[in-house]
Amino acid sequence: MKLVFILGDAAVGKMTVGQQLMKITDLRLFHNHMTIEPVIEIFGYFEPKTIIELRDVIFRNFAASDNYGMIFTMMMAFDQENDWNYLEHVKSFFEPYGTEFYFVELIAPQEVRLQRNITENRLKHKPSKKDLEVSNQRLLRDDSNFRCVSYPGEITFDNYLRIENTDKSAREVAQLIKETFNL
Repeated sequence: MKLVFILGDAAVGKMTVGQQLMKITDLRLFHNHMTIEPVIEIFGYFEPKTIIELRDVIFRNFAASDNYGMIFTMMMAFDQENDWNYLEHVKSFFEPYGTEFYFVELIAPQEVRLQRNITENRLKHKPSKKDLEVSNQRLLRDDSNFRCVSYPGEITFDNYLRIENTDKSAREVAQLIKETFNL
C-alpha cells in the first residue's frame, strides 16, 4: 500500500492537487475536511477530539484493506511538535502493512493562497470556509502564528517532494507527483 501525504499551508491547493492525483492513479483521496465538515455540522463548532477519532477509524480500516493507497491532506505547521507527532500517529496505522510513505509539500505565497481561498471547488467541499471574511482572517492569523513552510533541508523523509505551485495547475502538480514517485 502507498500513503501520500500532501502537506502545506492553508489554501495552497492540497485538496485540489489530491483530487487530480486521484484521477490519474489508483489512490483514494482523504482530504482533511472530509472529517472536519461533518463534525462542525453535527456539533456546531470545530471539535478536534471527534475529528481525530473519526480519522483514526478510517486510517485503521483503510490500512487493513486491499486498496492500492491513500492521499491524505493536512495543513502542516512545521514549527509545531504536535503536527510532527500527528504525522507519525497516522503512519503508525499503516506501518504494520509495509506501506510506502510519500510526502509532498506545496508552497505558494499568501496573496496566491488568498485568491485560492475563494475558489468554487474549495467552497463546495469546505462549507466552513464560506464566510470568506472569517476564512481569510483565519488564513492570515495562521500565517502569523505558525510556520507552514519548511526550511530547506528540514524535511528528511525518504520520498519527499517540495513543489512551489504558484504557477502550476493542479493537474501539472499531480502529474509531477505521479511521475516522481512512480505511482
